[in-house]
Amino acid sequence: MKIEEIREKSVDELNELIIDSKKQLFDIRFKKFTNKYENSTDMGRANSQMKELRKTIARAKTIITKKTEEVK
Repeated sequence: MKIEEIREKSVDELNELIIDSKKQLFDIRFKKFTNKYENSTDMGRANSQMKELRKTIARAKTIITKKTEEVK
């Protein structure tokens, strides 16, 4: 998800985004651990999805922090 899209969301929506992203990340890790991926291409795709999800979570947390600081 792009940073512009994340900035437009409210704090509640960002919290939901974080929860959903963490669930997706868990599912990918679980599939990776249980060898559910057939070949190395799928494994590579899973690694890139995990990387993107971690970045999305970090971006959302950063925006939440900035929005709560603006309120103070």
